Amino acid sequence: MIETATLLDVVRFIVGVIILSYASYTDIKTRRASDILWIIMSVIGAILLLIQYLTIGFENIMILIFIPIMIGFVYLLFQMRLLFGGADAKAIMAITILLPLQPTIYHFPIWEGSFMPASWTVFVNSLIIFLFIPIFLLIYNLTQRNIKLPHALLGYKMKLQKAKEKFVWPLEKIQDGKTKLIIRPKEFDTKEEYNEFEKQGITEIWVTPKIPFMIPLLLGFICTFIFGDILYTIMSLFI
Repeated sequence: MIETATLLDVVRFIVGVIILSYASYTDIKTRRASDILWIIMSVIGAILLLIQYLTIGFENIMILIFIPIMIGFVYLLFQMRLLFGGADAKAIMAITILLPLQPTIYHFPIWEGSFMPASWTVFVNSLIIFLFIPIFLLIYNLTQRNIKLPHALLGYKMKLQKAKEKFVWPLEKIQDGKTKLIIRPKEFDTKEEYNEFEKQGITEIWVTPKIPFMIPLLLGFICTFIFGDILYTIMSLFI
């Protein structure tokens, strides 16, 4: 018979993966994720917390204080523009309620020992995964024999007409008749830049994809259940 604690974590995993997967899908298609998703996740998380309190309880109920602390921390990051978007912030806040404690499902996660709240682990794991994107871009560009650096670490080549229809930013702009590398400037009129490329007779340009953070967040959530706290594990090897 499955223990109550394990069953609750299984439900948390299933709920989190389903909602984050759907949010990732809509984020890729429209760059939007409905607020109702985070409301559903938060309500289910609160119900699961209540069930746990009424059945097996908590080893240390004071750990639940990390829920408002983490929500406040994420809100602060969003206000400081250190998070990618409002949906990402809301998703992490909802995960804080759904998964306040480090999960345990049989022999998982593989690496145990983290003392941080699980929502922090999900967030940090997501950031680590996000940092690997330049490596994947470089590998892709090597297969396409496009090895211009640092461009190959930041994006890939795409036909100009196709770029107009995709969620991408130009990695270059025309300046004094020459192309210059631009890494997501604060003010960037893509239509104007595309027109400049056309005037110069350029049909293929370097672009960087607008990768939704929701995808690394989904992978970070899954990694938390399978591997645990990646950063804590790495740091423990040197301390």
